[in-house]
Amino acid sequence: MTKKIQSDIRTVSEDRRGFIKASAITATTIGIGFVAASEPVMAAAIETDFTGIKAGEQMIPVGSFQMPAYVSRPDKAKGSLPIIIVASEIFGVHEYIADITRRFAKLGYLAIAPEFFTRAGDPNAYGTIAEIQKNIIAVTPDSQVINDLQAALVWAGKNGGDLKKVGVTGFCWGGRIVWLSATLPQVRAGVAWYGRVIGEKTENSPRHPVDIAADLKAPVLGLYGGADTGISLESVEQMREALAKAAPKNPAAKASRFEIYPDTPHAFHADYRATYREGPAKDGWEKCLAWFKQNGVA
Repeated sequence: MTKKIQSDIRTVSEDRRGFIKASAITATTIGIGFVAASEPVMAAAIETDFTGIKAGEQMIPVGSFQMPAYVSRPDKAKGSLPIIIVASEIFGVHEYIADITRRFAKLGYLAIAPEFFTRAGDPNAYGTIAEIQKNIIAVTPDSQVINDLQAALVWAGKNGGDLKKVGVTGFCWGGRIVWLSATLPQVRAGVAWYGRVIGEKTENSPRHPVDIAADLKAPVLGLYGGADTGISLESVEQMREALAKAAPKNPAAKASRFEIYPDTPHAFHADYRATYREGPAKDGWEKCLAWFKQNGVA
């Protein structure tokens, strides 16, 4: 990647609606800027540079559909790279999620953040979380997301990724997707950051993590805040019980575990938001990396 392209990636303002309509040739803005509904950007926001890595947009085929993704990888690598799929919050692939992929690339991973919401629309077109939930999340089927994730893995396998070393991590909405993706045979391990484990069953979301404990193919590390007002500790306990029930016949369920950070809110890893808590965020990140290494992803 040239210095000019790197500079453009850093400085071009986000226009996600234009990106959604763009072709694979002209698309240039995914992951640039922070989504409007995510509150004012805080000074704590981490910016990972491009030294030693290549990072930017990629169109990934899902059948005849071209799905945008933000992809980061080491600039120079010998052999196939371990793969990390990064599942976003409800805000889609904005700068924070793009930066997460760059952090993984710095550590030697091929990191891919698919834009799962492309068909539904642009989260940045809405000014509130409630509007995003109604117009984007509610109309994005779980089955479609998992199919998109599998397509990203197919692409990764053809583009320098090691399909024997696949991890999935995600935040909030993406944390729930981590649990669901851990039912796929390609996935070796998952790290779910404060993803919902229970919920109302709908046509687009017929099962939740608590319903699929017995189907896990990969162990999941759940990182949750004890003061999360949206995800209760009671619901986490329900997930623990589901895993314990499945454990005698399911090694992945047995190996899954939780880390609860007391007095810590939702989105504590989101360094661009007021909910960021440096201590739990850094500890969770270290545990995330150790989990992937422990389970054969690194």
